[in-house]
Amino acid sequence: MKTHEYKVIPAPTKGEKAKAIKGAEAKFAAAMSRLLNEMAEQGWDYIRADTLPSEERSGLTSSQTVWRTVLVFSRPVPAAPQSVAVQHEAAPDAAPVAGSGGPVVTPITPPATAVEKLTPVPGNDDRDPDRAS
Repeated sequence: MKTHEYKVIPAPTKGEKAKAIKGAEAKFAAAMSRLLNEMAEQGWDYIRADTLPSEERSGLTSSQTVWRTVLVFSRPVPAAPQSVAVQHEAAPDAAPVAGSGGPVVTPITPPATAVEKLTPVPGNDDRDPDRAS
């Protein structure tokens, strides 16, 4: 059973301008903080940053490897709702069970299988050799 789901997004490549923030490092940190806070509001927990290779086309026939930095987030998967048992209503003439305070639920028998349907009943078939004419 799956307990967590993961989301991978590209890391910011530029810093963000903001009031009272000076320097490239502080601007980049502000961009990262904004992104991490947005993901946290959506219920995602930051796991790590990874730098991974990515094959990309370069021209018509060649390709090159580009290194991409991504941020990995996870969050718990909401528990799947338990399947609700189908409640069958009791027949109108059914009396409630003493002390239960509710109607009696009568079990439903499953339909006959193909084998049961095809099994001849002795004395009920015209081709039955045991049956006298």
